[in-house]
Amino acid sequence: MQQVLPAWQWWAADPPGSLRPWASGEVLPESVHDIWRQPAAGEPWRIQIMLEAHDQEWVSRRDPRVRRPIDALGLICADGIPYLAPEVQLFYKAKEPRAKDETDLDAALPTLTRQRLWLVHAITQAYGSHPWADRPA
Repeated sequence: MQQVLPAWQWWAADPPGSLRPWASGEVLPESVHDIWRQPAAGEPWRIQIMLEAHDQEWVSRRDPRVRRPIDALGLICADGIPYLAPEVQLFYKAKEPRAKDETDLDAALPTLTRQRLWLVHAITQAYGSHPWADRPA
């Protein structure tokens, strides 16, 4: 993976969320689930890559009852760039929502149909009572 954009800086997010340089050729431990990239020191972060182990089904690390078949994760290509389905990203953000996460929810909610049902179920299953579960579209 490090061969892509080799001039950029790679950072691994060691739990519970501290960033450290990811050395070239280093095999990351299974506990690392996020990689961050920036073009050079001091420049804004440009890419976050979330790592998930899977077989035929994605299982949330936060609550193993929250799961989806891999082909239902909604890895959609827009202009050839794959991205995570909005409802799955919102599930991650719902754990401890910040103002920018609320903004993301407001922007995505009107576009979610069946995905919203999954999101509400996943949030309440993993986090219990949650203000996002009752948010009007």
